[in-house]
Amino acid sequence: MAEERVERERVPYWQLLFDDPFFLLVLGLGLPLVLYLIWGVIEITTIPSP
Repeated sequence: MAEERVERERVPYWQLLFDDPFFLLVLGLGLPLVLYLIWGVIEITTIPSP
């Protein structure tokens, strides 16, 4: 019998990161929160003063 060497393919870091459901949850909730917060601050600062 011929001995077969099974080489484990190295999994990329980004694939490991995006396979994590908790990271996706934080990304899905955190990114819109930060973007809307920045958008709100910009809107408030652009209101003309009377």
